[in-house]
Amino acid sequence: MDLLVSALEPSSNIHLEEILKHNNHFDIKGIFDERFGTPIVPSKEFSVMGIIDVIPKILKAKQAIKKLAKLSLVCDKVLLIDAPAFNIPLARAIKKINPEIKIIYYILPKVWVWRKSRVKKVEKYCDEICSIFPFENKYYKTSKYVGNPLLDIIDSEKDIEESGNVAFLAGSRKSEIKSLITIFKETAKKIDKQPIIVVPKHLSQEEIDDLYGDLSKFKICYDTKVALMQSDFAFVCSGTASLETALLGVPSVIVYKAKKLDYMVAKFIIKLKFMGLANIIFDYEGLTPLQDELVQSQVNPEILLEKYNNRVSIKDFQKDSSTLREILHSGSANNISAIIRD
Repeated sequence: MDLLVSALEPSSNIHLEEILKHNNHFDIKGIFDERFGTPIVPSKEFSVMGIIDVIPKILKAKQAIKKLAKLSLVCDKVLLIDAPAFNIPLARAIKKINPEIKIIYYILPKVWVWRKSRVKKVEKYCDEICSIFPFENKYYKTSKYVGNPLLDIIDSEKDIEESGNVAFLAGSRKSEIKSLITIFKETAKKIDKQPIIVVPKHLSQEEIDDLYGDLSKFKICYDTKVALMQSDFAFVCSGTASLETALLGVPSVIVYKAKKLDYMVAKFIIKLKFMGLANIIFDYEGLTPLQDELVQSQVNPEILLEKYNNRVSIKDFQKDSSTLREILHSGSANNISAIIRD
C-alpha cells in the first residue's frame, strides 16, 4: 500500500514509528523523518514554535502542500498526524484534486484549546477522525477514540526506588530549548543531584552545540523515557513530554517560557485553566491537577529550586499517575494501523 504521510513534528515521527512497527507493508511517501526513507521534504525543516518563527516557513509550506496534493494521486490513502496549521490546508488541497482518496487524521487539532472552527474543516475533509483523548468526542462528534500513543511507548511506571537523578526536558523545538536551557543550567547548579539533560534525537551535533552550549555538568540522554526512568524528579516543558512524565510516574513541574509577543497572543486567545495535558485531562474528569505549572517570569532558578525542595514523593505521585493510565486506557498505534489497512 502506498501511504501519503504528513508528519512534521518530532513527536509525530515518534508516533509514526510505532504505527509502522505494526505493519511493514506501508510504502510511505510525503513529509517525515529521513530515518523512514526519502521524504519529499524532511520534517526537520518544519520544526519551529511560535508566531514569529513560523513566518519564514509559510512559503515553503505552501509549496510542500502543492507537491503533496499532487503526490496523493499515486497513493492509496493519506495519514495526517497533528500539525493542523499545515495538515488542514493539505487535506483541503488533496480533496480538491483527489476527492475519492481516504484521509485519516490522527492526533487531532486541539480545538479544546483554541480555534473551535477547525472542527468543521476536519470533519469536511477527513474520512477517519481519530482522537487520542477520551474527552475529544465532545468536540468532534464523528471521531473515534483510538487510545493514546504515549501508552504505546510507556508500558510501566518507574520504580519507586530513588536514583538521585533529576531530569531536565527543554523540549524538542529549537525555540523551546533556547528559552529554557540557561535557566535549567543555573537550576542544576543549585541541586545536589546528578542532572540529566534530554536532547532530541533529530538534532545534529552542530545544532546541539549551538542550542545547548556546554553540557559537561549534565549526563546527556537522547531518549525521554530512559532519562525519566532514571530520575526521581523532572523539570519539563509544556507539551507531550509533560504527559509522558506524568504517565511514567515521575514527580515533576511543568515550565513554559516563550517570546513575549507569542505569550501575549497565546494568553489572549487560549482560555484553558491548565497547559499540562495531564492537568487538562484531570480537569475534564473533575480531579485535582497532577503537576505544578510555572510560566514566563515564574520560570527562574529560585522558584524551580523551591518546587524541587517541596516535591511530593514518587509513591504519592504514582497514585495519581495510575488514575491517569486508567483514563487513557490503552495505546493507539495498533488501532491506527488497522484503520489504515481497512
